[in-house]
Amino acid sequence: MFARAFAILLSAGFASAGVSASAQAVDPAPQTTTASAEAIKQREQELEATRAQQKSSAELQQQLKAEVAAIGQDRSKLNAQLIDAAAQVQSIEAKIGDAEAKLRPLDAREQQIRSSLDSRRSEVVEVLAALQRAGRRTPPALLVRPEDALQSLRTAILLGSVVPELRSRAQALAKDLAELVALRRAIAAERDRLAGDRDKLREDQTRLAALVDERQRKQNEAEKNLEAESARAIALSKQVDSLQGLISKMEQDLKSAAKAAAVATQQGTPNNVDGKPNVARLKDPSRSSPAIAFASAKGLLAFPVNGVKIRGFGGSDGAGGVEKGISLATRPGAQVTTPCDGWVVYAGPFRSYGQLLILNAGGGYHVLIAGMGRISVNIGQFVLTGEPVATMGTSSQVASILATNVSQPVLYIEFRKDGTPIDPGPWWAAKEGEKVRG
Repeated sequence: MFARAFAILLSAGFASAGVSASAQAVDPAPQTTTASAEAIKQREQELEATRAQQKSSAELQQQLKAEVAAIGQDRSKLNAQLIDAAAQVQSIEAKIGDAEAKLRPLDAREQQIRSSLDSRRSEVVEVLAALQRAGRRTPPALLVRPEDALQSLRTAILLGSVVPELRSRAQALAKDLAELVALRRAIAAERDRLAGDRDKLREDQTRLAALVDERQRKQNEAEKNLEAESARAIALSKQVDSLQGLISKMEQDLKSAAKAAAVATQQGTPNNVDGKPNVARLKDPSRSSPAIAFASAKGLLAFPVNGVKIRGFGGSDGAGGVEKGISLATRPGAQVTTPCDGWVVYAGPFRSYGQLLILNAGGGYHVLIAGMGRISVNIGQFVLTGEPVATMGTSSQVASILATNVSQPVLYIEFRKDGTPIDPGPWWAAKEGEKVRG
């Protein structure tokens, strides 16, 4: 009976409950009643969790309102909190990505072991039947977890109650069951961490959204004609066909963009300390011009978003040309930050690039970022390194990437010097500790 019960248990993937060896015929009515009670209990628990989450969200909203009110007109404090919140969001996004990467091979290995055990049901039945006959104690009549089978096998092996020809087979089964138990524990722990990180991400995203809204509200108060300027920018963008044409058009014909470009030119190049960029200036959230010269920032910049590079500068663009920038596959809704200080000279849709953001970084350098789902800054605005400026959508918005059937959102990044695309590779930090942040 024990062997038959265990064989049935294996075919169900160690997930269904076994039956007693002394009572195999069970009235289905109590099982149905028990299942209904379990379903009701589960729904009640889910409802209670939803209520608790709603209460927590309401409390968080009140706390955020108080934080925003406390900031008042302190621009530097708002900037500092924005950069800090964006960094936290990106850090948690990275943790979630790591956890999901860890779970994939664990899940695959668990399925592999389950399939192996299932394919050896007859062997398992034979071994356990022999254990039942040879053992000093009758094996348990009810098995609902692989841990129970593992304990039975280990006990029998240690007691020497397995005949020699079955010992190796019992040991092999015990090894597989032990690995399955360890995998289950590892998967459960990883999923718990993942759930916690996702909850924290939602909270941090809510806080960041409130801070971004406050920043833009103050920007709108300072620039009463922003809405008209944005509409004019989009109208002008339809008159040009190239990115360089767009940059020139914005910085010549659009008042706010022209003003930003003029300021970028007038500011000049920040002074270096002992021939090196003064990265300490990045800690000043009240600055209104670049902390370090863009040309001096080689090897210091962080990617604007957490993602995996799928296309590099100079590679094939799939249409007979070469890539003028790099493309990063990201998570849906990922946070996008600025890799450097700069003035926004364009923010809006453009041709096949989807939502496009162009920064004048000074010294003849421009940084172009495209493919976002939503941009949260305005033309003419000065943004700091690490400041949140956009969020990704749920799918790729860049036409050249769409042609390759990439299912993930993709961020396109391009650096230009005096209108010519340049390789951004030398600017990216090789290690996490080398990245400059506000």
